[in-house]
Amino acid sequence: MTNSNTVKTVIPTYKASDAVTADIPSVTGINGAASDPAFLNFPATPVKSVTGTIGSGGTYKAVTPVWGSVPPAGNSYYQAVNAAIGATLNENPSDGNNYATMLSTLFASGNIPDWLDVPGWNTAAIQNFSEGVEKYFKDLTPYLAGDKSLDYPNLAAIPSTGWSAGVWNGKLYGIPLWVSSASFAGMVFYRADIFKTAGIDASTITSADALKALGAELTVKSKGQYAFDDLGTFLYQVFNIPVSSGVGFTKDSSGNFVSKYEMPEFVEMLSFASSLSTSGYVHPSAIAGDSADAKSRFWAGKTVITADGTGAWNKADAQSGASASPSYERQGFKVFSFDGSTPKIGLEAGASMFSYLNKNLSDAQVKEVLNIANYLAAPFGSAEYLVARYGTEGTDYTMTSSGPTLTAEGNKVVTDTFDQLANCQAVTFNAGYNQITQDYAAWQADAVAHAYKPLFWAMNITEPSSTSKATTALESVITDVRLGRKTVTDYQNALTTWKSQAGNTLRTFYEGVAKQYGTGN
Repeated sequence: MTNSNTVKTVIPTYKASDAVTADIPSVTGINGAASDPAFLNFPATPVKSVTGTIGSGGTYKAVTPVWGSVPPAGNSYYQAVNAAIGATLNENPSDGNNYATMLSTLFASGNIPDWLDVPGWNTAAIQNFSEGVEKYFKDLTPYLAGDKSLDYPNLAAIPSTGWSAGVWNGKLYGIPLWVSSASFAGMVFYRADIFKTAGIDASTITSADALKALGAELTVKSKGQYAFDDLGTFLYQVFNIPVSSGVGFTKDSSGNFVSKYEMPEFVEMLSFASSLSTSGYVHPSAIAGDSADAKSRFWAGKTVITADGTGAWNKADAQSGASASPSYERQGFKVFSFDGSTPKIGLEAGASMFSYLNKNLSDAQVKEVLNIANYLAAPFGSAEYLVARYGTEGTDYTMTSSGPTLTAEGNKVVTDTFDQLANCQAVTFNAGYNQITQDYAAWQADAVAHAYKPLFWAMNITEPSSTSKATTALESVITDVRLGRKTVTDYQNALTTWKSQAGNTLRTFYEGVAKQYGTGN
């Protein structure tokens, strides 16, 4: 763990890139939040963002997750990138679905590759990961802290919100991936086409009561249509419950630490969710716990209101939805508060995936790899971006009016591998689906104006393992109450048990963290 003041001294100086201009520029919000730049068209004339020598002939083993088929070694895409960087990255993609197990084995053996991607959600599977960081990974503070990062302009152009969670024990270790300063857990979505047919104005939904009132209007059981899917933890934003890693502690009006479970709003949220379920407004499959088909239900119009991560709103979703319902249109409710007051939305750390360098790399090797990272982090639409993401034009991709399109060969070999080592900040781009890009950019622009940083924002905290069993048990009761299978009284009884078995221990733990390291705000 690291004091927030220390974090500020070890992360890179931020300097935005001017190499490529977005069609919809980033909108600055509050508390460090900012919307992602958005593009309606792929830049027509890709510019160069890197000059001079990149690599110096070194060879490095890299391990990254891959969700899908592992491409053959030495393929045309790998060759194109290695030729461009003047070095050899021997990619060793590993199955993303079993990546945590692979990482755990690596750490146990100490056989760490030169460059390793570690998703944040996998660190819990690695025993004593925070200690392993210092044992196995290179401290990048001497290379990237403050203005030192300006030697690597594309890395310096990565927003500061992403670097913070790459700090462990007072030193910078991680290179952040997929960085967004509008990183939110998700939102409540609705079928805009069905709303239009029903004459419903989504902008009038500014409270929990208004949302619930849609239940009767949109549930038509004779058609198999239900107003809601399970809205799950995405109701936290509506009820002003902090979304953060771990149990999620905040402070009450007296300055005392309380977990989200103890907040009065949490009980209100459970009562609300339970009332949707018991009123018959939630799809039976959702109540049965079938979350795997939630998207399919939404695409088919079997549910009209759902909740999901922000990444659900994209071109691929529009295509899948249109296949099921020709008039399909997804939209997201603007953030609102359960009682109609001024809403707020919790900002998450700007990155949840990081790449790390092996501690045994020499000074010269570290600088070479950082030069390569600087190339891979080139801005969206730049010449380097095209090579790093698509390979060689004509072989791996062709340029169309919508932007680069993979060839038959490209579809076999181009995967998210090199961009799992370093990449540019997140952008919004949906080739040929500009309305989605415009709508999502507008949603983000509104959301960042209501953003706040929860306590312990972007701090790498490992909760006492002795508390996990009790928390898992409480979460199980929460799910049952939310879906109408148990009552709020059952939750309150379970909460009492949780406090004695875990909650009070965690309260003392977080009080200690705050005293020694601050709260990350």
